[in-house]
Amino acid sequence: MNGSTEQPTDRQTEQLSATTLLRFATAGSVDDGKSTLVGRLLHDSKSVLADQLEAVEHASRSRGQEAPDLALLTDGLRAEREQGITIDVAYRYFATPRRRFILADTPGHVQYTRNMVTGASTAELTVILVDARNGVVEQTRRHAAIAALLRVPHVVLAVNKMDLVDYREPVFAAIAEEFTAYASELGVPEITAIPISALAGDNVVDASAHMDWYGGPTVLEHLETVPVSHDLATCHARLPVQYVIRPQTADHPDYRGYAGQIAAGTFRVGESVTVLPSGRTSRIAGIDLLGEPVDVAWTPQSVTLLLEDDIDVSRGDLVVPSADAPATTQDVEATVCHVADTPLAVGARVLLKHTTRTVKAIVKEIPSRLTLDDLSQHPAPGQLVANDIGRVRVRTAEPLALDSYADSRRTGSFLLIDPADGTTLAAGMAGESFAAAEAAPAGDDEGWDF
Repeated sequence: MNGSTEQPTDRQTEQLSATTLLRFATAGSVDDGKSTLVGRLLHDSKSVLADQLEAVEHASRSRGQEAPDLALLTDGLRAEREQGITIDVAYRYFATPRRRFILADTPGHVQYTRNMVTGASTAELTVILVDARNGVVEQTRRHAAIAALLRVPHVVLAVNKMDLVDYREPVFAAIAEEFTAYASELGVPEITAIPISALAGDNVVDASAHMDWYGGPTVLEHLETVPVSHDLATCHARLPVQYVIRPQTADHPDYRGYAGQIAAGTFRVGESVTVLPSGRTSRIAGIDLLGEPVDVAWTPQSVTLLLEDDIDVSRGDLVVPSADAPATTQDVEATVCHVADTPLAVGARVLLKHTTRTVKAIVKEIPSRLTLDDLSQHPAPGQLVANDIGRVRVRTAEPLALDSYADSRRTGSFLLIDPADGTTLAAGMAGESFAAAEAAPAGDDEGWDF
């Protein structure tokens, strides 16, 4: 049955763009209480199965703890439980009557900062924890910088362990003001500060009885109500081709379809499209969705496009509207987060993976490395080591159609890969490093948001 050619209704957009789903990540320095916060969220929102809670209670008793250690709900690796730290990114799925959530609990140790890039790369919100006793530390600034680089639209500053500073408002206010000033300079568009005690449960799911001076939402209330925008009308439509379908059966002797997940925007039957990097053009003759023809499809649907003309299209090509085609280039300038133990040096030969396309490349220049203390650029460092953030210029063997990361997180990002063993070296974001600070809305007089 053919679908309508009209623009999707608001209700359809809400359902099919998964606006009721929030992807968020937690980050913070060591022992700031990330895993305890996540455990408290799961426990107090009734998202923990009875057998899971029983296992946590048993593990806690075996360690001599009277109360259940809720951090064990997310610290699943044996090494994590033994050391009391988070090492790998722990994903959790839970839901409330108001919204569904995919949560990425990321490590706090400096050597695992690269794991935050993985956890926050698809997040629409990042919760950055700060220990109320220690305030904003270097790792806090590092996580704020990564959130800004990844263009995460919403950042929550959770000032944890307020019970250990007697729930004093001035302590919270000073930390919130310092963090907001730093994050605003990076161009973070929205910052919400919430005073909490993850261990005691204050302002996590239920409002705190100890901080009557705070009138804002709890962490869960904010997660349930923060707007998640998927504006289909303004996206640059992009379809990375993942597979060419040619059944060559008696029923479909001439069928040739180009399958993939729509990375952004909307495609319609009859629309003129261009295939990049070749630049060949055609029109969409049909769109198959779940085995049925439709007239319109949009992100994040997985579809098969049929074109009017028999042109050469293969895996790694990018189908775009002819009126909105990005320029192709072999010279890529971007910001990268280096995630491998092996340094990335000028002259390194790498593979560059962009959507479904992988090409050979060489690192021509590393113009600068970011210093997180004062956001200054250290010029010409020569190489980047694990957890460094820096600018690179890469020359590719074949043209690529990259968008600016500011325009599209899907088609503006890429990976640099070691061709010898397939190790991921760096995660890259094409275009400018940070959003303009002046684009961030001004906060209130205190510099923090209730």
